[in-house]
Amino acid sequence: MSVATRGRPHQGSGTLASRLSEALRQSIAGGQYPPGSKLPSEAQLGEAHGVSRTVVREAIAALRSDRLVEARQGAGVFVLDLPSGTTGAGLSIENVDHARVSSVIEFLELRTAVEVEAAGLAALRRSPAQEEVIIDCHYAVQACLEAGRPSSEADFSLHLAIAEATNNPRFRDFLSMIGKSVIPRAALRNEESEEDQAAYIRLLTEEHDAIVSAISTGDEDTAREAMRRHLRGSQSRYRALLRGQRQFVR
Repeated sequence: MSVATRGRPHQGSGTLASRLSEALRQSIAGGQYPPGSKLPSEAQLGEAHGVSRTVVREAIAALRSDRLVEARQGAGVFVLDLPSGTTGAGLSIENVDHARVSSVIEFLELRTAVEVEAAGLAALRRSPAQEEVIIDCHYAVQACLEAGRPSSEADFSLHLAIAEATNNPRFRDFLSMIGKSVIPRAALRNEESEEDQAAYIRLLTEEHDAIVSAISTGDEDTAREAMRRHLRGSQSRYRALLRGQRQFVR
């Protein structure tokens, strides 16, 4: 699937560039483009992923800022040796069973430690363009929830956009490393009543709205607290799920 066809059809170039840069990171980490190899041209990448050359340039710029690639005058863009600790195995967390509720809770605790600060920094440092991407992603999550479509990819894009808005690439690298599997919304959805699902949609929308509003108004303390409340709320919901599962163990 091309980058352009994922999520909402009308997305800002920043969102598409983030997704393309992440796709290229994964390709580099997975060995599709080993160190010393040349990336496809802007035209080839644009055609392969269904995006404009502007989006490709933004994605390549993100890779260059992380010293994953370098542009050589008249020759193209080449992959550099991966920095220490960012080998293909290091870009993903291998020993986590995402089907286990306890693993989901562990991830949520880890995310809380990082993303609370990311929200505060995003409130301080976001550019108007980054703020627009955050808002677009927020509405994309709402659209998925209201339509009953899977929302994990749109949700991850929102959190990634907030990480981008810190203008510290390490926050984005952290989320990219563990991937959209950190958004744990699939568990037991089919067993919930329509009323429960509607209540969850309202709650998630309110939590996201509080985060986005605080970032948009530049209120770093409120942004941190809203993100903390959101992620700790997720922890509480999954701990309740864990207790419910254990009730049936004899």
